[in-house]
Amino acid sequence: MATLGHAQVRRHGNTLTIVTWSAAVHTVLQAADALQRDGVDASVIDLGSLWPWDRDAVFADCARTRRLLVVHEDTVTGGVAGEITARVNELCFEWLDAPVRRVAAHDVPLPYAPALEDFVLPQTSDIVRAARWVAAY
Repeated sequence: MATLGHAQVRRHGNTLTIVTWSAAVHTVLQAADALQRDGVDASVIDLGSLWPWDRDAVFADCARTRRLLVVHEDTVTGGVAGEITARVNELCFEWLDAPVRRVAAHDVPLPYAPALEDFVLPQTSDIVRAARWVAAY
């Protein structure tokens, strides 16, 4: 069982770190499987809680892989991924070999129709594309 403020490493990898939480964890793990087939070894960290969030786990993995992708189902604007990105840029910039990238929902209200919801929320292909960009930078 997860403890408040303690992230879980769901997958160990060496190419880049993907930080996520909640329902996006499942999509990120699918993307990590697809990336593995292409030789991109992604570490997946499930924050578990957003406040407090496990800065130490995120910072340590970023220092190790030197690349970070943050994925969540909230919008890009005003989402928690922006805060995580800012903290990593402020406190871990010297460790990074690539800019931090975010994958999030479009900046629109979440639609009710399933087909439109799939369009708005991050999909496996979106995560794979962003992870390849971060890995290749």
